[in-house]
Amino acid sequence: MTFLERYNNGETKQVYSEIAKLGQTAFSKEYYSDIEAVVTETMKRINHNLTVIYDELKRTNYNFKHNTQYSFEVPLNQPIVDAEESLAQLEMIVIPFGFVPLSLKLFYKIVGSCNFAWDFKTSKNISWKCSDPIQIIPLDTLVEQVTTEYWLEEMTENKETYNIAYLELSADYLHKDNISGGPAYAMEITQKPSIDGKLLNEEHQTSFINYLRIVFENCGFGRTDDIEHTATFKSFCDKVEPKLKKI
Repeated sequence: MTFLERYNNGETKQVYSEIAKLGQTAFSKEYYSDIEAVVTETMKRINHNLTVIYDELKRTNYNFKHNTQYSFEVPLNQPIVDAEESLAQLEMIVIPFGFVPLSLKLFYKIVGSCNFAWDFKTSKNISWKCSDPIQIIPLDTLVEQVTTEYWLEEMTENKETYNIAYLELSADYLHKDNISGGPAYAMEITQKPSIDGKLLNEEHQTSFINYLRIVFENCGFGRTDDIEHTATFKSFCDKVEPKLKKI
C-alpha cells in the first residue's frame, strides 16, 4: 500500500513517522509524489477542520476581530491569489539560510491563514484564557516580514551564533491574551530540503504538522489543561470533535 492509502485508512501518525525516518530519501522519485499527496491530503483536512471550528465558535459568540484592517487579523483567509509567486519569492529570500519545509508551503497553497485569537480590545473577558487558539499569519504578511533589512540582519546573526534561522508564524499563548509573553512560534528554516520542520518556541517542541494535530485534538486550541470555564469548553468540543478529520 502507498503512504496515501495507509493515511486514508487511518494510519496518520504512523505514516508521518515513517516519512520522517526517510530523511532526504523522501525526495527521491520512488517516494516524493506519494508523500506530497499525503501532505496535500493533510492540508485539505486542516482546511476542513478550521472551517468546522470557526463556524461553531461563531455560534458561541466567540469574540473574533470584526473591524479588521489587516489580513492577519481575519479569522480565516483563503490562500492568496499569487501564492505560487509569493512562495517562490520566500524561497529565494531564505536560501542563504536553508529551505522552507513542504508542509508550510502546502499550508499556504491549500489552507491560507487563520487567526482564532480573542479580540481583547473589544472585550477583556476572554473565554478559555491561555488556551492558545490557533494562529498562522498570511503568506503575504510573512513575505513582507522577511523582506525587511532587520529580518536579514537578525537571521544572519542567529545563523552565525546559534546555527538556526526561522519564520515567525504566530504570537505565543500569552501575547494572544494580551499578556507579556515570550518569542513568537516560528517554523525552522531547515538546512536541507524537508517534508516538515520544527515549530520553535511552542511548548510541545514538535513539528509543524504534529503541532497542528495537537491543536485539532483540542478542537482548535494548543493548550487546554489549565483553562477556565472547562464546562463551556467541553460543551464546545462535544459539538466540534465528531466533525473533525484526523490529520
